[in-house]
Amino acid sequence: MVQPFNVKIGINPISWSNDDLPSLGGETPLEVALSEGKATGYQGFELGNKFPRESTALREILARHGLELVSGWYSGRLAQRSVPEEIEAVGSHLRLLADNGAKVMVYGEVADSIQGSQVPLYKRPRFFRDEQWQAYADKLTAFARYTLARGVRLAYHHHMGAYVETPADVDELMARVGHEVGLLFDSGHISFGGGDALAMLAKHVKRVCHVHCKDVRPQVIKLARNRNWSFLQAVINGAFTVPGDGALDFKALLELLYHNGYQGWLVLEAEQDPVVAPSYEFAEKGYRHLRGLVDSVQRDAKVETH
Repeated sequence: MVQPFNVKIGINPISWSNDDLPSLGGETPLEVALSEGKATGYQGFELGNKFPRESTALREILARHGLELVSGWYSGRLAQRSVPEEIEAVGSHLRLLADNGAKVMVYGEVADSIQGSQVPLYKRPRFFRDEQWQAYADKLTAFARYTLARGVRLAYHHHMGAYVETPADVDELMARVGHEVGLLFDSGHISFGGGDALAMLAKHVKRVCHVHCKDVRPQVIKLARNRNWSFLQAVINGAFTVPGDGALDFKALLELLYHNGYQGWLVLEAEQDPVVAPSYEFAEKGYRHLRGLVDSVQRDAKVETH
């Protein structure tokens, strides 16, 4: 009996309008993103700043387009705040996700982060001592235990310009946090952060509870490093793109997820300038690539059993 590849393909609205860089698609209405995403074939959307923040209103707009709520980014500050302070801060966001059927919450650590600033990436914050890492990991575990008790698993997003950026950072964090903390594997960020995407996924696949499918242009990443660009400069200049348009082998990544029993969302998230990379065209290109690979992985598995 061949196990089904129980994944859904979703998308982040950043392909249409960028929350950190309003100049990139800021004029595009939410309805355009939702209608084009649905027409392309996506089953759900992650949240962006144009979505309603009231549960009923959000449910209604998604239902109107026949879409599911995938998840939503939460700007966490556990590197500075206490667990009770973070629990108080997350309240409305966590309820919004739970009320609308999302099973994971994207946790991005923004305390001291430079991801939204015009600051060279080498100036990102870091934990240098064991006790700093452990204190942060303990708070993260306690916070994740709270969200999980309310039906939503914390999916930790390693991110450029933040405390957890490099493969070594991810290894350190995953070794210290409890099982309550899931990992959001982002193929683009781990590659930009200096890692081998396939090797890193293989190392941590059992902790992965959410996946962002983002391709990379290595030549742009090299320029970003050599010229001390900020993260936003790298985005504007095309460091990221949709699966199938860059250098990463998504077939290998999906095969690894399949053989390790991953069941969840594959979310296309590729922040680009929509003037250079038209939103609908690139959303469709990324969807076709991922859909074809998911189907191919399933077919290959059937052939292997005969």
